[in-house]
Amino acid sequence: MYTPIKCYQPYHGPFDPCPPRGTVCYQTPPNLYLGFQPPNLQQFPIKEALYKGTLWPALYDPYPTPSEKGAKR
Repeated sequence: MYTPIKCYQPYHGPFDPCPPRGTVCYQTPPNLYLGFQPPNLQQFPIKEALYKGTLWPALYDPYPTPSEKGAKR
């Protein structure tokens, strides 16, 4: 299983005049972790696939809502 949300703490130097930033998070797409498409991969029903934008549940990754931490505004 992959982790779609990655977080890190930016380095804050001892002489940096700006206040330190909090944790920065970003989201990675699921196709980075799939490699070649395995045979007999599970599929959505046609109407659901059109709604979600992909035929395969392994490649479905909804956009984060703006209220989630790390989401872009």
